[in-house]
Amino acid sequence: MRIMIIGGTSGIGLALAAHYHARGAALALCGRDVGRLDSHLLVRDARVRTFALDIGDRAAVEAAVRTFGAEGIDMLIVTAGQYADAAGLAADPGLGPALVRTNIAGLVNAFDAAAPLMRAQGRGQLVAVASIAGLQKDYPGGSLYAASKRAAIAMCDTYRKALAPFGIAVTTLVPGYVDTARLRELNGGDASAKPYLQTEAAAVARMAAAIAARAERCVFPWQLHLLVRLFNLLPLRLKRLRRK
Repeated sequence: MRIMIIGGTSGIGLALAAHYHARGAALALCGRDVGRLDSHLLVRDARVRTFALDIGDRAAVEAAVRTFGAEGIDMLIVTAGQYADAAGLAADPGLGPALVRTNIAGLVNAFDAAAPLMRAQGRGQLVAVASIAGLQKDYPGGSLYAASKRAAIAMCDTYRKALAPFGIAVTTLVPGYVDTARLRELNGGDASAKPYLQTEAAAVARMAAAIAARAERCVFPWQLHLLVRLFNLLPLRLKRLRRK
């Protein structure tokens, strides 16, 4: 199996890479800073290639997919994403365009680059890691991050419909809080207060199972999914009271 992971140099992307490497896959790991992999055991294997790119750069994404895909591509996984809260956006207005460029335009760039190759093969699978925040209905005070993930989920649904006739599956992974280094960094070094926090290993196992089943959408954990559904039923005046 030949798998490209954009966002594969850290976090969930790198954990998924390790999972598929252990199962014999040939991998392309893409990220803005591939140097962080220099000391990682994965890159010592000839089956693993790295591509330095920004997912928001359409030409760079197309070039990497074309190069790796010259020998075929079975799966493209997009885990790349940016996060910014209200305080961050207020302090640095440049964070907004960067977030949209990565979380929305970047996903389109990746899917558009891989889809023609997969169509020519008559098979393939596109995978995007979104967020359970994207299942929140729009409301005053909702975050730009949640809006971007809501858009990503909707775009996956659109690509799924368009590509199904060509034997291409689209799987949307919608996790809650996962105990990654990035989440800990965003929470002062400790993410243990996050509700229904999952270990990285547990999240990867759940994601890999959904991918193997070619599931359309996998939302987990169910407890947090239930809370989001209940939140969506609240009147706007109560939703405005929600804190980060």
